[in-house]
Amino acid sequence: MDITISFVLEVIGTIACAISGIRLAAAKNFDWFGAYIIGLVTAIGGGTLRDILLDIPVFWMHNWWYLAVTALSLLAVIIFRDHLVRRDKMLFIFDSIGLAMFVVIGIDKTLAIDYPMWVALIMGIITGAFGGVLRDILINEEPLIFHKDIYATACLAGGFVYWITGYFDSPAYVSQLSCALTIIVIRFLALRYNLSLPVLNDSPRRKK
Repeated sequence: MDITISFVLEVIGTIACAISGIRLAAAKNFDWFGAYIIGLVTAIGGGTLRDILLDIPVFWMHNWWYLAVTALSLLAVIIFRDHLVRRDKMLFIFDSIGLAMFVVIGIDKTLAIDYPMWVALIMGIITGAFGGVLRDILINEEPLIFHKDIYATACLAGGFVYWITGYFDSPAYVSQLSCALTIIVIRFLALRYNLSLPVLNDSPRRKK
């Protein structure tokens, strides 16, 4: 993947995920330091687990700017609190953008070290979703990925689009953009039309 595209994707993903975490922390009345930690965990949690599983150096330990970008995200939430905290759809927007960017990054980095595509799909989902899982656990909320909401499913769909476009030898940026747009569009369609996966429960079926 071109280093410029990689950098842009990581900056966008880091900002979006950090703001989604900081926004929730603000809604829970965390102090500034607590909100920063939540934002940072949201932004780097998935990539950290990915790198550990792939047995490669953890990405943020070699680049200080992840910490700086999270700090700038905190500053943005403080300044624009009325717009970023008190509007319900803002979390959805930033969460969806961060999710899409990090799925692409996870897939790209896994393929770059010669793992097969099915491993890249899993690493893409982990990169995109695991930071949000940690965020929700730390703020004492049920992780969004375990809800009936279309979340990991959107990541999987985006990964398959990446796979298909790559199979036909499309340029890397086409696969990246197609994957990200697929995830974002599916998330917004699920919200717009109240789409969800079936819920698994232990209620006994009614006898006819």
